[in-house]
Amino acid sequence: MGRDAVADGSLWFGAPVLVLKPVDDDEAAEALEMVREAAEDAQCARLCELLGSNTGLTGFLSAVFELSPFLRDCARRNPHALEALFDAPADERLKTLFERIDASAFAEEQTESGQMKALRDLKAEAHFLIALCRLADVADTATTTERLSLLADKCIRAAVNFLLLDADRAGKLKLPDQARPAEGSGWILLGMGKLGANELNFSSDIDLIVLVDPHAPAIIDAYEAIDLFVRLTRRLVRILQDRTEHGYVFRTDLRLRPDPGSTPLAIPVEAALHYYESRGQNWERAAMIKARPIAGDLVAGESFLKELQPYVWRKYLDYAAIADVHSIKRQIHAHKGHGAVAVRGHNVKLGRGGIREIEFFVQTQQLIAGGRFPELRGRRTVIMLKELACCGWIDEEARGALTRQYWFLRDVEHALQMVADEQTHTLPEEDDELERIAHLLAFDDAEAFSEAFRESLRLVEQHYADLFETAPQLSRGVGNLVFTGDVDDPGTLETLSELGFERPSDMCRVIRGWHYGRYRATQSAEARERLTELTPALLEAFGSTRRADEALLRFDAFLAGLPAGIQLFSLLQSNPALLNMLVSIMGAAPRLAAIITRRPHVFDGLLDPALLSELPDRAYLSERLETFLAGAQIYEEILDRLRIFAAEQKFLIGIRLLTGAIDSARAGKAFSDLADLTVESALEAVVENFAGRHGRIAGGRVAILGMGKLGSRELTAGSDIDLILLYDHDEDADYSDGQKALAPSEYYARLTQRLIAAVSAPTAEGVLYELDLRLRPSGNKGPVATHIDAFARYQRNDAWTWEHMALTRARAFVGDRALIERVEKEVHDILALPRDTQKIRNEAAEMRRLLEEEKPARDVWDLKLVPGGLIDLEFIAQVAVLTGNTPSESEATATSEVLSSLSETFCAPQARQELVDAHHLYMTLTQTTRLCLEGGFDPDEAPPGFADLMLRQTDLPELGILQAHVEETAGRVRRLFEELVGPVV
Repeated sequence: MGRDAVADGSLWFGAPVLVLKPVDDDEAAEALEMVREAAEDAQCARLCELLGSNTGLTGFLSAVFELSPFLRDCARRNPHALEALFDAPADERLKTLFERIDASAFAEEQTESGQMKALRDLKAEAHFLIALCRLADVADTATTTERLSLLADKCIRAAVNFLLLDADRAGKLKLPDQARPAEGSGWILLGMGKLGANELNFSSDIDLIVLVDPHAPAIIDAYEAIDLFVRLTRRLVRILQDRTEHGYVFRTDLRLRPDPGSTPLAIPVEAALHYYESRGQNWERAAMIKARPIAGDLVAGESFLKELQPYVWRKYLDYAAIADVHSIKRQIHAHKGHGAVAVRGHNVKLGRGGIREIEFFVQTQQLIAGGRFPELRGRRTVIMLKELACCGWIDEEARGALTRQYWFLRDVEHALQMVADEQTHTLPEEDDELERIAHLLAFDDAEAFSEAFRESLRLVEQHYADLFETAPQLSRGVGNLVFTGDVDDPGTLETLSELGFERPSDMCRVIRGWHYGRYRATQSAEARERLTELTPALLEAFGSTRRADEALLRFDAFLAGLPAGIQLFSLLQSNPALLNMLVSIMGAAPRLAAIITRRPHVFDGLLDPALLSELPDRAYLSERLETFLAGAQIYEEILDRLRIFAAEQKFLIGIRLLTGAIDSARAGKAFSDLADLTVESALEAVVENFAGRHGRIAGGRVAILGMGKLGSRELTAGSDIDLILLYDHDEDADYSDGQKALAPSEYYARLTQRLIAAVSAPTAEGVLYELDLRLRPSGNKGPVATHIDAFARYQRNDAWTWEHMALTRARAFVGDRALIERVEKEVHDILALPRDTQKIRNEAAEMRRLLEEEKPARDVWDLKLVPGGLIDLEFIAQVAVLTGNTPSESEATATSEVLSSLSETFCAPQARQELVDAHHLYMTLTQTTRLCLEGGFDPDEAPPGFADLMLRQTDLPELGILQAHVEETAGRVRRLFEELVGPVV
């Protein structure tokens, strides 16, 4: 935040305020006027006068309201929040609000609904003021995170105190001191993550672990204590996170508790201690570094953490524990030196060079050294960076750089979340939205911000990689590696075992085969020499995958198919990031490994240094496809080139998803854009080739309607594509004008069959896409090509409900522009037809029941078919469209977009958000699974590296927690399905 300040901000903030620049001056003036009108209605005279004047403070506010619709709406809903600043500056007003939050639990005859309203109103005003202070630059980022954490502490404590007093009045507890209800209550609430570290985000969830001491003075019956506090914890979550007309307080997450899939929400202290001491994982030790008693019985909470110290802070760290810390580290890769990083769409928290890399390094060093150095046991990231430097674990340059970048990235994170109060960490892809973020951060424009952001990521990435390479006790030299002769070297077998290989003798035999030149890639002496130099790094890298033998065998199969090896071995040796990426593929993604084994040329795309910095959007893919097809004239050559191009681009889109350069939604759009473009090129080639023999129909036009996941732009790496081919022609056209004339219906039927062959028939280069035309009118019984008039008549008069549901995802994407426009209008008009809402719901629920009978889910990981899975979400969205419960002007076909636009009369805002979150979770897991595995996900069969990948993408620490999260999500979705559509019986 480097712009000039204006002095008249002292009126409210006690200091000059930063000059912010709006993106659009007219919209800023309009936003300011909206707030002024609200102030006038609320009789806030001083605020009205200020907003009608031309001062630096007014300019600051107009920019804030234009840049942040959320803060603008806060001011409109409660102009008194600003009016109050005329009587006391913001920091004093915040103190007053905190005091009122404390007092809310003790209000006379306070009810639960009254407590909920009080907390929502007070939190909203404090939240608003904390944001204004940061944007005005009168509070730095550290102060802002502390204030946000204190606000959460206060709200949680007030809710806890209210519930304890309520339980006391009901005779369920006997509190020792009603003026301090939490003392001696036995109810322990630990703040975890950023809340525990006093580093909360602007729109963060709060992570809690809830414990109970059944022997506390307030507890009347120790046997009933757990049930009582589980009920109180449920009420606490409802008080904090349920969305009402007054908003919400904090989204609350209890999944960090021990074994969340099988333990109650509130766990006895003794059971928790036993779990951590007997079954606790190193990631849980890392999580406990930030644990802090924040509410309830604080003394009991401190006592619990004190008892847990030997578990968290081990005096002597054995080699197995160090290896486990390595496995935690592997969940976030240091992509050192591999190309630039895209700004648009970058995840500030989890992406390369992001916040998590700084936090993660600090925590792993704390785990290793905290047992011997008590000064390294702190919760706060920046303070611990300073201590690591003092103890000699990092140098001052690294400490200074990481500290500066940490606060810069936290500022970026806050700006992203201030726009709409969303828990997002991803920079926008649209130019105007990126400009908004730049201005919120007081940059002149998006270009200046992007330059600073890229430099920040580069610095973090560099230090992150360097720190792990040089960290004490983390580097380990490779021992004997001798692969000459026919007899296994005992020292080499021992080294391979230490590196993680389970069958070292078999691995020796494989590697000896490389050196014997049995593959084309290793036939030259120079290639074998390069491979010999690379082998130690390869073996260390494969050893880190936790199923090293399988990964090495996949690499061996890859080598066997390579036409040459010198260039690849040289690149891998000079580019560790490329090696890490290849190892990730071999260790986590058997499907991708099989692709590059069968088609080694797709690996060439990884050599593009701009791969991870360029988004694979439609323009990017179109430009490359045009270049790739240039010069191809022969029909068969065009089809082969399309297959080669699609295979390589599917692989490269997958790599971007695998490395975190894009998320699952962006991947779905990219896979769909790729299908659009290649099918369009195939259609053009087919039309020209077909016309050479059969001529053309007078006025003939074709359009293709994409259905299913192609229509909704949610394709995965292995998706088939659903199409309907529609045509039109002049009314008096009887035959085509070619050498072998055909009537229109036969002409377009044969043209469609030719297109199916062009796309789906296997050639030397494989299959472009498997096509499915069963969604056409009358299904497999109907003609493969349909006249647009026949399509319209069928949909209006004969189509079943399921066909109209399918039509909600239809998207015309290829063909004659005029016909495309007519098709889109027909689809829009058909979907807008009046319908019997209850009939639609009943038939959709019955279809879901039949699907469950005919195709039951294999297990909870069968995310499409599982009750409460993707089909439930798709049916909810489709029913909403057909019953007029989405915006009438909307052209959205993507399930996530439809769910996010559900009307409030159909679905409450909180339920709508739960549906959107569930769809995001399912698509993240589905995209990753379809990309990496040949079949579905089986935890017992999938590579451990794949499980690590899923955990990294969902930001969860272990598979059991992810499974519990999926099960909870599916349960919520199924309940909402039955509420919004109907019971599945």
